[in-house]
Amino acid sequence: MARILLTGMSGAGKSTLLAELARRGHRTVETDLDGWTDGNGGPWDEDRMTALLQSHPDVVVCGTAENQGRFRERFDEVVLLSAPVDVLIERVRTRTDNPYGRTSAQQDEIRRYVRGVEPALRRMATVELDGRRPVAELADAVEALI
Repeated sequence: MARILLTGMSGAGKSTLLAELARRGHRTVETDLDGWTDGNGGPWDEDRMTALLQSHPDVVVCGTAENQGRFRERFDEVVLLSAPVDVLIERVRTRTDNPYGRTSAQQDEIRRYVRGVEPALRRMATVELDGRRPVAELADAVEALI
């Protein structure tokens, strides 16, 4: 059993990987949904995240939030899912389940985050996986950590 944080930039494939892990029977939480943040990409609800991590030793949490570093020591593994910026932009531009990333301003924001935020995520990570790999392979790699 392990608490795993799956993090990375928009378009890296986090939600797709999380869905595969859920399909395989793992307890998962997608922090972009269900009120974990203010709905505008803000910080996680710290009381709620604390309660989740205290009560579940076997959960995969997916998301990237400005306050996730406050929870670093509560996760057994932090998996950074990454991909080249051109791949990220193409994915967010064409996805149908999330409107973020369709505008040029949002795409520029993603480019800035790759330069400014992703290095901090990389320092926090225990494992980095290439988000271009098939989702089944990525899920196998995460399951090996559990």
